[in-house]
Amino acid sequence: MSQKILIIGGVALGPKAASRAIRLDPTAEITLIDQDSVISYGGCGIPYYVCGDVAEAEGLRSTSFHSLRDADYFAREKGFAVRTGTRALKIDRQKKQVLIKDVNSGREEILPYDKLVLATGSSPFTPPIPGVEADGIFTISDIHKAVAIKERLSQGRVGRAVVLGGGAIGLEMAEAMADLWGAETTVVEMMDQILPRLIDKNIALMAQRHLEEKGVAAYTSERATSFCVEDGKVTGVKTDKRTIAADLVILAVGVRPNSGLAREAGLAIGSFGGIVVNRRMQTSDPNIYAGGDCVEMPDLVAGGSTYAPMGSLANRQGRVIGSNLAGKPETFDGVVGSFIIKLFDNCVSKTGLSLEAAKSLGFDALAAFVVQADKAHFYPDSSMLYMQMVVEKGTQRVLGVQGIGPNNSSLLARIGAVAGILKYRPTVQDIANLEFPYAPPFAAAMDIINVLANTAQNILEGRNRVINQDEFMERFTNRGASNTLFVDVRAAAQGEPLMAKYGPHWLNIPNNELRQRLDELPADREIVLVCNAGSRSYDAMCMLQSSSKNTVNLQGGIGGLKRVGIIL
Repeated sequence: MSQKILIIGGVALGPKAASRAIRLDPTAEITLIDQDSVISYGGCGIPYYVCGDVAEAEGLRSTSFHSLRDADYFAREKGFAVRTGTRALKIDRQKKQVLIKDVNSGREEILPYDKLVLATGSSPFTPPIPGVEADGIFTISDIHKAVAIKERLSQGRVGRAVVLGGGAIGLEMAEAMADLWGAETTVVEMMDQILPRLIDKNIALMAQRHLEEKGVAAYTSERATSFCVEDGKVTGVKTDKRTIAADLVILAVGVRPNSGLAREAGLAIGSFGGIVVNRRMQTSDPNIYAGGDCVEMPDLVAGGSTYAPMGSLANRQGRVIGSNLAGKPETFDGVVGSFIIKLFDNCVSKTGLSLEAAKSLGFDALAAFVVQADKAHFYPDSSMLYMQMVVEKGTQRVLGVQGIGPNNSSLLARIGAVAGILKYRPTVQDIANLEFPYAPPFAAAMDIINVLANTAQNILEGRNRVINQDEFMERFTNRGASNTLFVDVRAAAQGEPLMAKYGPHWLNIPNNELRQRLDELPADREIVLVCNAGSRSYDAMCMLQSSSKNTVNLQGGIGGLKRVGIIL
C-alpha cells in the first residue's frame, strides 16, 4: 500500500521535500497544500526583482530550464499533487489527519496522512507603530508584495523611501530602491549599527559608509515612533530624533516562525518560537517532520539552538526530509551561521560568531583584523578585503570570520572555506595552514585567511599587542591630554604631512630607519605604531621587543581608518 505524505507549505522546503521523496519512492501518494495562489518561488530574490536584476516576477518561479513552477508543473514533471488556495486549520495527531479549508469557497475537508511535513515558513514582524496600516507601508512577505512595490517604483510614484530595519533584507531593499529607481532612500535602525547581531561594529561602519557614498542615508540608534499619514497614505516617518518624508516605507524588522499550527497540535516549541526538530528533522511526533523558517536548529558554534530563516537552509533541509520520508536515513546537523549580502559594488559576509556575539555567550574571545588585496598585490585590478577573525583565547578555537570587499566571489570564497570546517572546531593553527588554490589572478601566495589566523596567533601569544579603530580614535582625540605618541612607520611622503599637522603627538620614522633612530622614541610614553594596513607596524613592534618601549599596533592601519570614514 502506498504511503500518504501530506506537506503543508509550498515555497521552498515543501516542494524540495516532495520532489526528493517521490524520486526515492515513486509509489508514494504525495499532496502539497499552500494557502497562497503562488508557490515555489525564490523569496530571497525579491530585492533583486525589485531592483530590476530579475526582470519579471516569473523569473523567481522558474526552473533553470525556464519552466514555471506551478501546480501543473509539479503534477506533470514531478508526479505529486499541489492544491493552492488551501489553508491547514488543525492537525489531529491521533487520527493522523489535517482539517483544511479552501480559502475561496470556504469549504472544509479532512486529509489523512501517514507522514506529515510542516513547511509553514515565517511571517514578517509588523511593529505596533501608530499609522502602520497606511497605504504605502509594506512588509517583504511574499511575491505579491514585491510586485506591488515594484509597480509603484516603476510608475514614478516613489521619490522618497524609508526602510525600517538595517538587517540584510532591509539593506538589500534600500539598495534596490536607490540604485535603479533613484529614490531618495533612508534606513532607520534602532540598534547602534547596521546588520546588528550579524557582524561587528567596525565592519558595519565600513558597510554603512559605502551605503552613504552611494546616496543611502543610514541612521542608527534611532527608533520609529509613528507614521505621518494624509488621506490614508503614508507621507513620512517620525523617529525619536527627526521626521523623514516618505512615499513608501518598507518594514524589515525581522520575521517570526509560523509555528501556531504545530503549537496547537501539541508539538514541542523552542525558545525562539520555532518548532523543535531532531537531526532527522522530526518533530516531537516522529510521524511529523518540519523544516525551513518555522523550525529552530542546533547552533554548531555557540551550542544550544538558534533561528536561521534562510532559503538555502530550507532547501537542504527539504532534501533531508524527503530522504527520510522515503526510508533513506539522513541527518541535518545544524548551522554555523553564514550569510552574504550585496551592497552596490561591495559585499559583506560572515560565518560563525561576531566578537560581540561571542562575548555575550560567555566566550573569552578576541578579534584579529587584517587588510589585504584579494589577489597577488602585483596583479592588476586587485581589490582590498577587510576581514576579521574571532578566536577563543584559551583554546585558540576560531569562532567566526567576517569581512567586506568588492562585489565579486573573492570574499565569498574565503568565508565559505571557513564555514565548511567551522563545525569541526578548527584552531588558528588549522586555518593558518588551510590550503587554498593559488595563482596571482585569484589570491596571494599567503591568502588573507592564512594571514588572519597568523595575526590572531601573534595576538594570542603576546607578540602583537593591538588596538582597534575605536581605541585608536579615543587616544587620538585625547592626544593633547594623554601620554601617547603616534609613530608612523610609513615612508616620509606619507608620514611627514601628518607629522607636520599633529606636531609633538605624531612622529614619522620609516621602518627601514627605525633601528638607527631608536633614541627618538621615549621610554615613558605609550607608542601607537601606525602604517597603511598594520603589517609594517607589526614588524616595527617586533624590532622594538627588546627595547622596553611601551608599544601597541593599530589593527588594519590607516587603510582601516579610511574605510570607516576617518581621515586624519
